[in-house]
Amino acid sequence: MATSPSLLMLVALLLALSSPAALASSGGEKRTHIRVYVHEQFSGPYATVQTVAQSPLGENSTFGEVGVVDDVLRAGPGASSVEVGRYQGLFAGADVADANYFAAITLVFTAGEHRGSTLSLQGKYTFPDDNVLERAVVGGTGRLRMARGFSLLKVVSTPPEAAVFQLDVFVFTPRRH
Repeated sequence: MATSPSLLMLVALLLALSSPAALASSGGEKRTHIRVYVHEQFSGPYATVQTVAQSPLGENSTFGEVGVVDDVLRAGPGASSVEVGRYQGLFAGADVADANYFAAITLVFTAGEHRGSTLSLQGKYTFPDDNVLERAVVGGTGRLRMARGFSLLKVVSTPPEAAVFQLDVFVFTPRRH
């Protein structure tokens, strides 16, 4: 059976119109850029990251190590900047040969424009050579319901016993009509 050129054009047009790029440009999705700063404390009575299970392979391995994190999200890099939420989740050593981790993180917004909403990030937690860690946005709640996109995390500063990261999140959410 032969396929007509007009049928092929119709199928190609339908595929193009149903793509994420076409939805975003046609008003089907809203693009949001969120920039926050993750303030992490490594030690002391207010530590926000902890290893809860060591690697079963011994001291020189991270494979199987499990940890939790409950960092502060702030509007800026300074310690006195406004708190806008929490950066909460877990990480696990997931590479037998190297110190690579898998992380599942929830951004919990408690103040500001996104108050009451969350975003879920997932992916590898090892900084590459360019020092920018990219992870997928795999969902959201509240105003960010059904979010998808990506996040970029980079080190701003690493004072003793702490770190500050700049987190840029680019999300697409359905437009509410």
